[in-house]
Amino acid sequence: MTQASATPRAARRQHDREIVALAVPAFGALVAEPLFVMADSAIVGHLGTAQLAGLGVASALLTTAVSVFVFLAYATTAAVARRMGAGDLQAALRQGIDGIWLALLLGAAVIAVVLPTAPALVELFGASDTAAPYATTYLRISSLGIPAMLMVLAATGVLRGLQDTRTPLYVAIAGFVANAALNVGLVYGADLGIAGSAWGTVIAQCGMAAVYLTVVIRGARKHGAALRPDLPGIRASAQAGAPLLVRTLSLRAILMIATAVAARLGDADIAAHQIILSLWSLLAFALDAIAIAGQAIIGRYLGAGDAQGARDVCRRMVQWGVAAGVVLGILVVVARPVFLPLFTSDPLVKDAALPALIVVAVCQPISGVVFVLDGVLMGAGDGPYLAWAMLLTLAVFAPVALLVPALGGGLTALWVAMNLMMAVRMLTLWVRTRSGRWLVTGATR
Repeated sequence: MTQASATPRAARRQHDREIVALAVPAFGALVAEPLFVMADSAIVGHLGTAQLAGLGVASALLTTAVSVFVFLAYATTAAVARRMGAGDLQAALRQGIDGIWLALLLGAAVIAVVLPTAPALVELFGASDTAAPYATTYLRISSLGIPAMLMVLAATGVLRGLQDTRTPLYVAIAGFVANAALNVGLVYGADLGIAGSAWGTVIAQCGMAAVYLTVVIRGARKHGAALRPDLPGIRASAQAGAPLLVRTLSLRAILMIATAVAARLGDADIAAHQIILSLWSLLAFALDAIAIAGQAIIGRYLGAGDAQGARDVCRRMVQWGVAAGVVLGILVVVARPVFLPLFTSDPLVKDAALPALIVVAVCQPISGVVFVLDGVLMGAGDGPYLAWAMLLTLAVFAPVALLVPALGGGLTALWVAMNLMMAVRMLTLWVRTRSGRWLVTGATR
């Protein structure tokens, strides 16, 4: 049964199968990523407080550096999915290989910056005198793995674009297991301390990159796609990713402003804010999995010239986003008494966090729509609009958030401002999707 001849109910079932098949493995892979840091923290924590503090600073720097380049996955997914939908697997793989070469070049540039500036970066992040040497050691060694990390992002985008989210899940699980084993062996078995943890992570990341490259190269050879660097293709990948870089930096700025405002509210508020932010990030992984499915499916439909199919699956994914948001919101409310004691026993922190968690719960259906529509427009290659929309959101959020302490508001008021930010994002994304201007069909946008 073709999409055109399918009944509405059959079409919904088809969309549901596609969404689940891509979103569930994507969620597993997303959750596996922060487990790297958790494993490192658990192992290094037994070396001493200074070592753990140093790891915390270095990990924050590395996470920031890598997250800035997440566009390597997003832009590659959209471009590869379009060409796959158009039936040109050779061009799809060629586009993906260009993205991997771009990742390698960017990774080399990051190494060139981080190695000589590591001590200054650690000092900028406020590491203590005892933690700074450990942070510098970990940062310098781990930076050698950044090209592999970025290549993993780009290669993940290739496979997502080819409608394969299972392989990234398997690679993420294997990488986590290898990272944990290497950390234990090098930190304690080889007695390398925090340097052993860094080397373990570098080796695990390089292993993951090697697996991805093997899969992509095998596909390229099968379909006759060239493996050599192509400067126009690399330049096109960079141009497609630039607006998404602006979007990501704007979002990072919003989160940094929120943390800075929470710090001005007092110790209990900033502690509660960090707990809530960690939960908010975990919820984002669940919703982002649907967005990843959206990137891959929408790109494929538009590449195949099926604008109506893209519109229909967009509508269905919005329904999924709202439903997932409602479920997650209920879980947040129900789990509050259990969740907070895992992080703190301080009654002041609990008192600050409890009402703010209700605000977070209420916002989850809105977040579901935001994540889905964000993924839809990424899959459509509508990066420039996403960049301008996020800049507008930042312009609205910043003054509202900065007024919270001035007007005597507390942490709950700050998270109301965060909800406002999500509402503005939903409005800008909804206006764009309603306009239909994102429905550009063909192998390229």
